[in-house]
Amino acid sequence: MNSNQRKRWFGLVLVFFICMIGSSTPFQHFAAIPNELRLFSGQLKRLQYGVPVHAEVTVDPQMLQINGSTSHSLSVNLNEPLSLQSNQSGQTKMKVKLFGKIPFKTVKVNVVPDLRVIPGGQTIGVKVKSSGILVVGHHQVAGSNGMKQSPGEAAGLRLGDLIVKIDGTSINQVHRVAELSEKAGMDKRPLEVTYKRDGQLNKTLLNPVFDAEDKAWRLGLYIRDSAAGVGTLTFYAPDQGVYGALGHVITDMDTQTPIDVGEGQILQSSVTSINKSQNGEPGEKRAHFVKESKILGNVERNTPFGIFGKMNEVPTHSYSEKSVPVAFAEDVKEGSAQILTVVNGQKVERFDIEIVHVSKQSGPATKGMVIKITDKRLLSKTGGIVQGMSGSPIIQDGKLVGAVTHVFVNDPSSGYGCFIEWMLQDAGVLLKSANGFTGEAA
Repeated sequence: MNSNQRKRWFGLVLVFFICMIGSSTPFQHFAAIPNELRLFSGQLKRLQYGVPVHAEVTVDPQMLQINGSTSHSLSVNLNEPLSLQSNQSGQTKMKVKLFGKIPFKTVKVNVVPDLRVIPGGQTIGVKVKSSGILVVGHHQVAGSNGMKQSPGEAAGLRLGDLIVKIDGTSINQVHRVAELSEKAGMDKRPLEVTYKRDGQLNKTLLNPVFDAEDKAWRLGLYIRDSAAGVGTLTFYAPDQGVYGALGHVITDMDTQTPIDVGEGQILQSSVTSINKSQNGEPGEKRAHFVKESKILGNVERNTPFGIFGKMNEVPTHSYSEKSVPVAFAEDVKEGSAQILTVVNGQKVERFDIEIVHVSKQSGPATKGMVIKITDKRLLSKTGGIVQGMSGSPIIQDGKLVGAVTHVFVNDPSSGYGCFIEWMLQDAGVLLKSANGFTGEAA
């Protein structure tokens, strides 16, 4: 065997051993030691790496204690569970040296102030008014010459466009459109329409047409300025006086575009009946508003993770009025959990579920986990997840970890949930800074 062949065989053997080591469980656990850790102040976090190696861990004991020790440096066995106890908020570093000598990793540790919220579960009524006039369809207008056309479509307006100004005046009420159309038609001039599409403002000229049949000036548009429905409250943060609900964005039922909220209200609601989910056909909660004059809070934002705003008081009919800690996205694990929701009247009940899959998300994304309803009582009443259940808080190990968002149409016992961390950010309770850390809002 010549030298080139020996080198080739040596290279193949080396690659084989590297692949074997890289795919081994201890090595994968070793590589799983994160570059960053996040804890709430006072939180005890247990880490399990299962690596048969001794190491020296150096920390600031005033901020973080390892295995209950107050020492600056501690020898640990990485094959055994490692407990981290955070004492005060701030940022620090945890340095790990293998065998006490070989520098291996420096882990950034961010300790944020303890955060507790009151979990919801109550069915709420939602009324929102868009920040303009939403175009939801076109229709043909028969003009004086007998020709049919849609002036709005001819002006380039599409379904989902949001009309925010007409002739320079802000507009968010449908009845005002008819008044301005008539005035422009009588004056034989076009309307200057400012509309929003994909976040960008555009302008166009729209010529009203006199409808020979209706004897009125028309724009050839179907428009809407408000929406209403029911959903579930996810949490109330008493220290900040804010809430989060629904777990997903409110969209217009015709155009499926997110509603740009100008103002809105949430009200008490009571479930009157449930249309059970079946394979291929999601069910729904049927509910009515209770005491429409009693407004629980306002709607300030409509985001991919739900609706958010100020809440005037703690909602009634809570499963428990005690606040609970929340979990970061990386702390949620597969296994048993519970949801809080209403299936009759206004009584919030607790039901068993299984978190069957958890996505690793370093930033906000809607499909954080896959959940499955396992509670026989809930399955018998609803058939699984139904419309109106979105926003139901998910509790795991006594912590609020997320909210129900969507049902699987072909398997209504299962669906998606989002992590509570992203809802708390959109509520303004947690703020994400430029370096990737998450801290509590001031």
